[in-house]
Amino acid sequence: MSRSSDQFKTIMITGATGDLGSALAILYAAPGVTLALTGRNPNKLQQIEQHCRELGAEVNSEALDITDLAAIEQWVTEFDAMQPVDLIIANAGTTNSIGSNGESETWIDIQRVIDTNVYGTLASITPLVNSMRDRKSGHIAIVSSLAGYIGMPITPIYSASKAAIKVYGEALRGSLASSGVNVSVICPGFVKSSMSDQYPGATPFMISAEKAAQIIRRGLTKNKACIAFPFPLNLGTWLLTILPASISGKILNHMKLSASD
Repeated sequence: MSRSSDQFKTIMITGATGDLGSALAILYAAPGVTLALTGRNPNKLQQIEQHCRELGAEVNSEALDITDLAAIEQWVTEFDAMQPVDLIIANAGTTNSIGSNGESETWIDIQRVIDTNVYGTLASITPLVNSMRDRKSGHIAIVSSLAGYIGMPITPIYSASKAAIKVYGEALRGSLASSGVNVSVICPGFVKSSMSDQYPGATPFMISAEKAAQIIRRGLTKNKACIAFPFPLNLGTWLLTILPASISGKILNHMKLSASD
């Protein structure tokens, strides 16, 4: 796929300083494309901006914490008013897990994950829903996870947060179906990143951030409702959802995706 073949000319990406976000920004960077990028790491954001400019893209970047909901909403709203967004990829996210001895997650960690993965996602896409509907065009992409299909016992609040935005995205696609606005939910498995490095369990079928970005781009170009990958893990996750809980629990434990020994 050539760099200029997409229909998206103005693309907003949150979490652009993460491994997947930066891979997406670099993949979409091309002459004639404007990127609006935000992330928490100002130094890395500057490096990504420079790289994308070298690839020919115009870049507008702002170092923001996705949990600063008012600042995120203002940045999205003001940029969209200046240059209407064709595609937003709500990618910012964080993770957490139970303790090594099975200790439950703390309230502080629970709130941090919900603030980032749920409220941060909603704050970044909500300002665009009405403006895209008014324009009768636009694409909203929400990065969830295969963990949003079945709760991983080792990452309870992460699984719950990804399930929340997955279901929200599915509902939003339906509510906007007749408006000309498209919505896709992205459900990756394990993507090599600093975040996946924190995961204490097994990471089967892990792929690189660059490979994940290519899969996402192809899916968005085709306006897929759900972009779930890689196939073996997607299939396995689906099977777990239809098996009796007693069996799926044993499988999760055998694969070291559970907290149990």
